Amino acid sequence: MPRIGIDLGGTKIEGVVLGRDGGIRFRDRRPTPAGDYAATLDVVADLVHALERQCGHKCSVGIGTPGSLSPAHGRLRNANSVCLNSRALDLDLGARLGRPVRIANDADCFALSEASDGAAKGASCMFGVIVGTGTGGGIVINGQLLRGHNAIAGEWGHNPLPWPADDERPGPDCYCGKRGCIETFLSGPGLARDYADDDRTISAEQIARRAARGEPAASACLARYADRMARSLASVINILDPAVIVLGGGLSRIERLYHEVPRLWVRYVFSDVVRTRLAPPLHGDSSGVRGAAWLWPAD
Repeated sequence: MPRIGIDLGGTKIEGVVLGRDGGIRFRDRRPTPAGDYAATLDVVADLVHALERQCGHKCSVGIGTPGSLSPAHGRLRNANSVCLNSRALDLDLGARLGRPVRIANDADCFALSEASDGAAKGASCMFGVIVGTGTGGGIVINGQLLRGHNAIAGEWGHNPLPWPADDERPGPDCYCGKRGCIETFLSGPGLARDYADDDRTISAEQIARRAARGEPAASACLARYADRMARSLASVINILDPAVIVLGGGLSRIERLYHEVPRLWVRYVFSDVVRTRLAPPLHGDSSGVRGAAWLWPAD
């Protein structure tokens, strides 16, 4: 059975049909009906049917979502698209489509895609990182997505920033209710806040361009960012010891991170040698939707 992957985002819902070789055969997208759960189900079902008409087959369906399904009650939680929270999204979509639907966090889908045939292909253990509007992560071991006993494996963004300096304490407020979470420093809004607290409209790309032109404030900001990422990923290496860490999301496009972060994390990793590789995503922005399709095995 061919595989469909759906990326259920806050502004758009994208779907692809994945071929047996992992290549994308068909692609389509729709605007996300903001704040309307029933309309979201309708759009996803319509998108699946449209893709099936294009490929001429009934397909398995995997969905990448913000948040994750709670093992306590089976409903979605922690989604920034709040209309999805407390909903049995997999069962509701399965009823609409007349077949089982598999759901995973969007960062998990990113990690699964890059582990399956991307930048971490063949790695016995990899950590996939999303650094964008938020900060998330996923873990794949021997080709299998690690969900964890509480279905939160990889949620490194809501640990505190490791080895904080005095001027980093107690840290910015986080939407989770705590302060000083990694996400508040490494997300796009966190980087913008660190650069100019009174200008939250500046993007990571703009800061990187200013640094490349030699602007001292932007260069210092990116140096702080690289060190904070190095500390944060060192704590992951100390626990998982992965072969590869793959960066995804908007901030993964900052090229200097791939040189500076591995140089810096040796200060913090509890080892005399650090062989972990930091890599950009092979499939770029398509990794999330591809990973959703990979939630089902190929026939």
